[in-house]
Amino acid sequence: MVALHSEWIGDILVHRRTGLLIRTERHGRWPQSPQMMMMTREGGQFFLHFLLFVVLSSLCDCHPHSALRNGSTAASNHTARNDYVDPGRYEPMTIPSLLSLDHFEDDSRVAAEVAGYADVAKKIIELAVYGAAQNRSYGRLADFTDTIGNRISGSHNLEMAIKYMANAMTQDGLDVHLEPVKIPHWVRGEESAEMTLPRAKSLAILGLGSSVGTPPEGIEAEVLVVECFEELKRRASEAVGKIVVFNQPFVSYGETGKYRFVGASEASKVGAVACLIRSITPFSINSPHTGWQDYQDGVKHIPAACITVEDAELMWRFAQRGQKIVVRLKMGAKTLPDADSFNTVAEIKGWQYPEQVVLLSGHLDSWDVGQGAMDDGGGAMISWEALSLIKDLGLRPRRTLRTVLWTAEEPGGVGAQQYFDLHKANLSNFDLVMESDLGTFTPLALKFTGSDAARKVMEEVVKLLAPINTTKLETEGEGTDISSWIKAGVPGASLHVEDSRYFWFHHSEGDTMTVQDPKEMSLCSALWATVAYVVADLQDMLPK
Repeated sequence: MVALHSEWIGDILVHRRTGLLIRTERHGRWPQSPQMMMMTREGGQFFLHFLLFVVLSSLCDCHPHSALRNGSTAASNHTARNDYVDPGRYEPMTIPSLLSLDHFEDDSRVAAEVAGYADVAKKIIELAVYGAAQNRSYGRLADFTDTIGNRISGSHNLEMAIKYMANAMTQDGLDVHLEPVKIPHWVRGEESAEMTLPRAKSLAILGLGSSVGTPPEGIEAEVLVVECFEELKRRASEAVGKIVVFNQPFVSYGETGKYRFVGASEASKVGAVACLIRSITPFSINSPHTGWQDYQDGVKHIPAACITVEDAELMWRFAQRGQKIVVRLKMGAKTLPDADSFNTVAEIKGWQYPEQVVLLSGHLDSWDVGQGAMDDGGGAMISWEALSLIKDLGLRPRRTLRTVLWTAEEPGGVGAQQYFDLHKANLSNFDLVMESDLGTFTPLALKFTGSDAARKVMEEVVKLLAPINTTKLETEGEGTDISSWIKAGVPGASLHVEDSRYFWFHHSEGDTMTVQDPKEMSLCSALWATVAYVVADLQDMLPK
């Protein structure tokens, strides 16, 4: 295959299309590694200049005026070949092909630099997974969630949680400060639902964030059950004055979540008086799952709540039989003025470039059910733990490592957006932004969004995670709280974990410490700390 795509120039074998050196003598050994050819950047530059000199000299010495075939005709031919040919032919030989040697050298230099962190990565992993810090992130999460409980935006519990974490990270020896923000303050109030026809049955519900309440006496109305927005539109005339129940099947959070996000507005458009939505989950044990919803502009606000998968399917079966369904709904939900809150920030200052930042994050707020251990207490704890591991090993990277525990993620990344607005003037100093908000189960890969050049660096970084078998780099690093940074061109990363059970417990009473596993959290902490430290300590920032 080499012979088909390469040609000899004197004693140098060069790849036609890329211009890369393949072999340095006709009967010599193949180069064993890029490092054997180019030990340093300066050596590579010398080799490039030498090769250029040899090639051009041979052209000038042998055929002073024949570097271009066919005289002026060849000189005006803009479609001339862009590769190397037999030395005797002397067709145009373009410099850009030679310059690909520099790219080759850069890739090799980065690979060698990152590989130099293997011992440091091993120490971080050993400390987190097998050493004195084993299970520490799990223990911290248990102490935190057992003490504080759930932490909805605007609540006293969230205020307590912020103080708790600021004190804990300060005692851990980190540089901690709080950055003030304004956040939504929605209160659930008392709520209940009961099916009165075709038989009496209590319905388990959870009102959706930002929903309005019902009148004090509640709303009692006939039910229209539909399975999708298209069906609602077809049956719009039947929806007037009724409670619309969406019994949509679970496909994915992104696909099925739209019924929670805008279901109330769509029902209101066709004259419904309230909306009940099948919980966004693939599995249920009669457990409703809450979440934020948004009213569209110009549409009347009607009460909205989630019901269980079981009750949604029950009412659908009644409807299929042609039986009349009536539900009585009471909700005391209300929205109060925005509350004062804080993003909680902890740092290890960089020794060489303290103004440049690798940011790790999770969010401190949760819903007002369960403990918020999975969503997102775990993400917050491993982002703290990463800094603890680095500090415990006496490491200090070139750039600043900054952990931010966001406030008010659940209402739509409110705290994170205000952080972005405050710091976006320093956009060029943000090297990498990381967020863990899809659970801290067994890590499978790192997800990454960035330039092709940055991806090459990150592909080398994840190789350091071989001891915990997470060397895969996937696309689409994501997170509500880091999305603005990624859209602005800052490289972003997130965890891909074994999350098949995540939406079983998401935004429900089931989100407790029972979901968490100490070994899995230690693995996530090791990955998080290793990636953050290495990127923060490399000679250069990730290419934008």
